[in-house]
Amino acid sequence: MTALTRRTVLGGLSALFAMPARSEPYWPDRPITLVHGFAPGGPTDTVARIVAEGLSRRLGQQVVVEPRPGASGTTAAGQVARAAHDGYTLIAIPGGHATAAALYRWLPYRTIDDFSMISMTAEYPFVFVTYSGHAMQTMDDLISLARHRQTPLLYGSPGIGSVHHLSVELLARMANIQLQHVPYRGSAQAVTDLIGKRIDFMIDPPTLMIEFVRDGRLRALGTTGASRFFSMPEVPTVSEAALPGYVVTSWQGLVGPAGVSQPIVDRLSREAAAVLSEPAIVERLRALGNDAISSSPDAFKARIAADVERWSSIVETANIERI
Repeated sequence: MTALTRRTVLGGLSALFAMPARSEPYWPDRPITLVHGFAPGGPTDTVARIVAEGLSRRLGQQVVVEPRPGASGTTAAGQVARAAHDGYTLIAIPGGHATAAALYRWLPYRTIDDFSMISMTAEYPFVFVTYSGHAMQTMDDLISLARHRQTPLLYGSPGIGSVHHLSVELLARMANIQLQHVPYRGSAQAVTDLIGKRIDFMIDPPTLMIEFVRDGRLRALGTTGASRFFSMPEVPTVSEAALPGYVVTSWQGLVGPAGVSQPIVDRLSREAAAVLSEPAIVERLRALGNDAISSSPDAFKARIAADVERWSSIVETANIERI
């Protein structure tokens, strides 16, 4: 090898090794699609759009919300589970992601293993309500009445296997009482029958019930969170008033397909946390009845796993037929 050739080769190698190492290509360099499996304008859609707006600002790329309604969100989840794991396709999932795992015999995805968890985005409790003329004044009254009546109290829910249904069955198990479930196609029909005194009580998110409580048609008995709910501070929690340890909340969160690289997951989790700490975002989510809440990917994964275990146990002990 001549001196000139040797100098050329060594110079080329030096330039090569001097180049900065890049473990990941630049991300994001194009818009991101945020899918969800529910109708436009619903709770999942509204929260997803608030979060997407904040992420768009922070990431420097548009996060485009794409509703794909069908099969209680499971169709969209299956599609995202099979999507490319490049960080450009994400999905906003509700707490029903965990109840579906407990209720369905088969799903087009594995509830945890087929997804890269990123962060929770919102959390909310439920409120137990009865009609204003009912003998029940408190959660203690509900439990006592259920224990001493010859026929079970009737409660409504928006459907078999809903978080509402399973949450009341959890109460029945913990309090050792018998209750009779009356499923409806959505909460609106249940509210109508409750006001009409055809059922004894129901649960629903506080934001959906607060106007009925304020105008006197319904009475709030207790909220299901660990602490009193910000829009109903006068209403005690079930845990403090009647059944210690009874805490139920539902949530929304952000995930991608399994295999999204850790740097992208970490970036999304950090940016989500920053968005969810912005006062304007906190207020917008509170106006919808949600607490803005972020979490690490591992904490979110653990929450989903715990919910799947909890609701699977309720499905089994309450003899709820799986779909």
